[in-house]
Amino acid sequence: LSIGEKSYESYLRYFEAGADRYLLRHETYNAAHYRRLHPPELSALHRQQCLWDLKKIGFQVGTGFMVGSPYQTTKNLVNDLLFLKELNPHMIGIGPYISQQDTPFADMENGTLEQTLFLLGILRVMFPNVLLPSTTALGTIAPNGRELGLRAGANVVMPNLSPVSVRKKYQLYDNKICTGEESAQCAGCLRRRIESVGYEMTVSRGDFKTSK
Repeated sequence: LSIGEKSYESYLRYFEAGADRYLLRHETYNAAHYRRLHPPELSALHRQQCLWDLKKIGFQVGTGFMVGSPYQTTKNLVNDLLFLKELNPHMIGIGPYISQQDTPFADMENGTLEQTLFLLGILRVMFPNVLLPSTTALGTIAPNGRELGLRAGANVVMPNLSPVSVRKKYQLYDNKICTGEESAQCAGCLRRRIESVGYEMTVSRGDFKTSK
C-alpha cells in the first residue's frame, strides 16, 4: 500500500487484512526543511513515527526522499542517510525533484541526474540488499535515466499499469514520461531496456532478501 499517514490502529487493520508492504516516503528528515515544503498541520515527526509504527507491526517498509528539493542542503541529505541507516527499510525510493506548475514551487530548479545517481550508489553501498527503484522521474529528466539508475545500483523498475487516459489526474510533476513500456502489451520493450545495461528482468514479487 501507499496511502499516506494513518493511525497505528489503521495500519494494523490493513496488515491483518493481508497487506504486508507499505511505501511512505519521509521526504526529508529535517523538521525545518519539512515545514518549508508542507502545510503547517503536517510534521516530519509524525511522518517518521508512522514509519516506525509500520515496522513495529511487521510491514515491509519503503521510504525515501526527493533529491534537489526546494531549500534542500547537503546537511539535509546527510540527515536523510543517517535516518535511513537507523530505520533500515526494505525499500528506498529516491528520485530527482521535478517542479509542478500548479504548486508554490513551480519556479524552483529541478534536481539533477548526476546527484541522484551519486546518491543511488551511496545507498547501494550502505544497504547491499535493499530494494532500490530506478524511478520514472529519472527517465523524465534524461532519456536513458532509468538505465543509468540501474547501473548506479538500483534493482527495481516500478510499473505504472494505469490506463493512459487517467494518468494526468495524478500527475505529480510536469512532463512525466508515459512510455507504455510497463504495460503487459509492451513488456518486451522494457525487457530490452533492462538487458541493454546488462541485467535480466524478472516478474517475481521482489521480496526483500536478508543476507546470511
